[in-house]
Amino acid sequence: MWKILAKLNQNLILAIPAMMLVGFVFGVIVDAAFLKSLILPFTFLMVYPMMVTLKIRQVLEGGDAKAQVLTQAINFAVIPFVAFGLGKIFFADRPFMALGLLLAALVPTSGMTISWTGFAKGNLAAAVKMTVIGLILGSLATPFYVQVLMGAAVDVDLLSVFQQIVLIVFLPMVAGYATQRILVRRFGLPEFQQHLAPRFPGISTIGVLGIVFIAIALKAEAIAARPEQLLVIFVPLLILYAFNYLLSTLVGKSLLPRGDAIALVYGTVMRNLSIALAVAINAFGPAGSEAALVIALAYIIQVQSAAWYVKFTPRVFGAAPPERQSA
Repeated sequence: MWKILAKLNQNLILAIPAMMLVGFVFGVIVDAAFLKSLILPFTFLMVYPMMVTLKIRQVLEGGDAKAQVLTQAINFAVIPFVAFGLGKIFFADRPFMALGLLLAALVPTSGMTISWTGFAKGNLAAAVKMTVIGLILGSLATPFYVQVLMGAAVDVDLLSVFQQIVLIVFLPMVAGYATQRILVRRFGLPEFQQHLAPRFPGISTIGVLGIVFIAIALKAEAIAARPEQLLVIFVPLLILYAFNYLLSTLVGKSLLPRGDAIALVYGTVMRNLSIALAVAINAFGPAGSEAALVIALAYIIQVQSAAWYVKFTPRVFGAAPPERQSA
């Protein structure tokens, strides 16, 4: 079973579109309204395993302050406003789709930030810190950004969004960290890192695929009525990711050493779409499924583009120095 889950996690670029297709067919054939009761369990299944492997203590280590500041400046002072602008242009009459684009830009970094930084031979320690800092800052800032930027177009219950953030992010974070410490004490750090921790991303993938299935199933009839809207959604997403890669690459290459620059790229481009998806579908009721559709499609672009960028990294930043080869 663990090998199957690992394969799914490594092949999200195929697994997510496949689950979207299954969800679409299911939603066309069956009244999917009953699936709403499964949203919260799948949300927890999606987020909690990520928190078990999060290296919170590593945030206290120094040495890459410049990279951390630049990363969060891009994450919170640039990308959300670009997403908001694109939403105004492409989804002027579909505010919840604009909301989905904004949510996809508001919670930076995920476990994939660390993974792809490692594949590209970047600074893993910096990527870990970016992941933890970005997750906490993004979770705290999201309700305010949504209220200020989307409050005129979308009915935003600030308290409800905060409650969902606590339920979706901070409760699983506390539970995940407690689980991590218990497992480390019982089995030892080497056993945890080598054998136990690698299993949790696969468990999280079940939650991701379940939420994607539910989101698409709930919107299946609307998609069937207007299939061209998928193309309309892809265009602003492609622009957003292209802009993010370009900006982060230029900033990193100009201002940071190679390893930190690569971490910065993946610390800004890799968004925590799982949490964004959970917020959209839990905090905004039935209309939130429109936002969830945008976020689900973002998975496809994010995973595929990250793989491509690894291949281009040596051309952009040069070959990794010998000491990075074992990173």
